[in-house]
Amino acid sequence: MAGKEKRKVDIYDTTLRDGTQAEEVSLQMRDKISITHKLDELGIDYIEGGWPGSNPKDMEFFEAAKNLKLDNSRITAFGSTRRKGIKAADDPQIAALLKASDVVTIFGKSWHLHVKEALRTTLEENLEMIHDSVSYLKANSDIVFYDAEHFFDGYKDNPGYAIDTLKAANDAGANCLVLCDTNGGTLPGEIVSIVEDVQKQLPSAPLGAHMHNDSECAVANTLVLLRMGGVHVQGTINGWGERCGNANLCSIIPALDLKMGFETSIGKQKLLRLREISRTISEYANMTPDSHQPYVGRSAFAHKGGVHVSAMQRNKQTYEHIEPELVGNRTRVLLSDLSGRSNVIFKAQEFGVELDDKDPAIAEVLEQIKDLENKGFLYESAEASFELLLKKALGKHRRFFSLKGFRVIDEKREWDRPPLSEATIMVDVEGSIEHTAAIGQGPVDAMNAALRKALTKFYPVLEEVRLLDYKVRILPEDKGTAAVTRVIIESGDGSSKWSTVGVSENILEAS
Repeated sequence: MAGKEKRKVDIYDTTLRDGTQAEEVSLQMRDKISITHKLDELGIDYIEGGWPGSNPKDMEFFEAAKNLKLDNSRITAFGSTRRKGIKAADDPQIAALLKASDVVTIFGKSWHLHVKEALRTTLEENLEMIHDSVSYLKANSDIVFYDAEHFFDGYKDNPGYAIDTLKAANDAGANCLVLCDTNGGTLPGEIVSIVEDVQKQLPSAPLGAHMHNDSECAVANTLVLLRMGGVHVQGTINGWGERCGNANLCSIIPALDLKMGFETSIGKQKLLRLREISRTISEYANMTPDSHQPYVGRSAFAHKGGVHVSAMQRNKQTYEHIEPELVGNRTRVLLSDLSGRSNVIFKAQEFGVELDDKDPAIAEVLEQIKDLENKGFLYESAEASFELLLKKALGKHRRFFSLKGFRVIDEKREWDRPPLSEATIMVDVEGSIEHTAAIGQGPVDAMNAALRKALTKFYPVLEEVRLLDYKVRILPEDKGTAAVTRVIIESGDGSSKWSTVGVSENILEAS
């Protein structure tokens, strides 16, 4: 495809089925419904809801999906070709697909190894199974997609037979032949040569891509096939899937819309919500978002090196391949011992502080950061702590309280009862000494409760502040219990979040 071309590509999401095959991903019924609505808001063309008949949860989803009001998406049922030895019209699994949806995707065997070892039937019977299943479904539903499972491995082993399976589905009327790299081991150059042969033998057949990521090529392989003329792409949000995952739609969609000039149902307006929807779906699945994920990750447009930041202040294109705002992300500048003056100026602007390049506070802050990071502090993950450093250097920091001391007691009681943690703390709040005690689930929780008890009467806004995340790192790791401990705490008040860092040989003091 030379230059920009407005060819329409259908986006087919299989997060609710393929995505749930990933280790640690499990979705309840309400989660699947919530994700369906988010995918619809994004503008996905087809949402694969699962395999009706394979488990009660998927059956329940398709029943509920009939009552969903979707603006952009069509629910798709997934299944296999008919069983050997019977007609498609008599196969209960085929009947379940038709009952579930009028858009159906079925997979069939492309690799003669699978025909013989998995199906335990003849090559001829497999071709009949494909043709019969697609033909019957096409006569009784609106759209039928044919997933050619293990197509690329099958082609490499027996190209003639792999092509014959595609011809069987195409002759039966499949709306699209989806070429699957099910084992995820095919490389982009192989995709090119194999797809060229498919196009020679089936010149008018619409082709689609379903790639797995076992050799880290799923997105690249997908984009190669689409550039060669494909009109349909299957993948999952955040690249979730079995083993190493599926092709990541959060990378494919912006590539199609922003870089390759394709027409999709997403478009630039909905693309603005890509990061938000990616993270929301992670929350529904109780998965931590991948900070380093391209386009939508927190670190996708994060810059640490001073030379990089200096160049970006003149022109952001120097180190960013797209404007992050186009996918709902933003530029972030990190602070570390690699930082230069540009990093400090950029970060100060984020906090509403304008600094002149010659301001002596910049050198002071940089020196402190380098010294403290050498001791184990980490400011790129604790921007609120940097804000405090900056305000101290500028003489704008207000000390709200000072710690006079604390004591924590851990007491192990009867064997069948949990340990009791009690903390006492003494603070000075503008000349008023507060001495309080509290118990908690462990020493850190007890100290947190005691500190809140002491401060809330002076600063009632602390009632709204919650601890959101607590991370502990041992530095260096080879010193074991004698090592320095770094604690990063994320807090929030319902409208904003911030992170702070503490370091000490004593985990309680660091906390």
